[in-house]
Amino acid sequence: MTGVPISGATAPVADSTGNWVDSHAPEWSRPYLRLARFDRPIGSWLLLMPCWWSAALAAGMAKDLSHLPLFCALFFVGAFVMRGAGCTWNDITDRDLDGKVERTRSRPIPSGQVSARNAAAFMVTLSFIGLAVLLQFNNFTIATGIASLIIVAAYPFMKRITYWPQIVLGLAFSWGALMGFAGTFARLELVAFVLYAGSIAWVVGYDTIYAHQDAEDDLMIGIKSTALLFGDRTHAALMMLYGLSVTLLGTALVLAGSGWLGWVGLVAFAVHLASQIVRLDIHDSGLCLKLFKSNRDAGLLLFIGLSCDAVARTMA
Repeated sequence: MTGVPISGATAPVADSTGNWVDSHAPEWSRPYLRLARFDRPIGSWLLLMPCWWSAALAAGMAKDLSHLPLFCALFFVGAFVMRGAGCTWNDITDRDLDGKVERTRSRPIPSGQVSARNAAAFMVTLSFIGLAVLLQFNNFTIATGIASLIIVAAYPFMKRITYWPQIVLGLAFSWGALMGFAGTFARLELVAFVLYAGSIAWVVGYDTIYAHQDAEDDLMIGIKSTALLFGDRTHAALMMLYGLSVTLLGTALVLAGSGWLGWVGLVAFAVHLASQIVRLDIHDSGLCLKLFKSNRDAGLLLFIGLSCDAVARTMA
């Protein structure tokens, strides 16, 4: 992998400039760090949020905080490396399509910075790191985590055949909503699946906002998305998706017996989502990206509420 040319072949990706990778990472490593999206970690944060929600909610149900710090640390590492592996897989499968889209044609593979073969080797390396993290959990959690790979592998192909690829992304990015319960109880109950469903609706919503950045290019090259499906009805669709998400997450809190601190977190989460809908202009790509990224903060608000509630329930 160190055989990558170091001249113009390490030029920045068009929609991610001025970051730490461009300015501080060794030049030979930059294409690989960009493949893993370490130059723009928002996706890793969004993958992490359901993991942390489930860990905190499960800790509150168990009235046991002993595993929560370790679980949060392991999920943090796992989310970043597995999102990196997933993005690399996505770029390998989409390398021809990415070359046709203005925002993505400067990515490492279509721009010639990294070969598909070297990208695959890098993806395997990240996957083994993710496996090492997963092996720190119980056997049920290990099996649950491995099961998610089927969805991750299928996702890049969905935008070629359906206007709902965001649902498949939601299935993958929300898997962490199951992992905290698997790690805490070595089983999955109804509350875990309701939390999972609520997270899926959230992911479909925020990724619809993200997809509006590429709507025109996607239309020209035949790529499908909920952004194209909803079009000018996106605000109404987001009200339904975000409303469904908050309703399902609230149902999960009821099933988990959460106290008022958990509900404060959910209300803050809901207000944040509502503000996104009010501010959204689907024709403003910069704003779409900004609102998409703000979902990390929305997720953290809910996590803080659930964590405080877990502490309160443990001390009661």
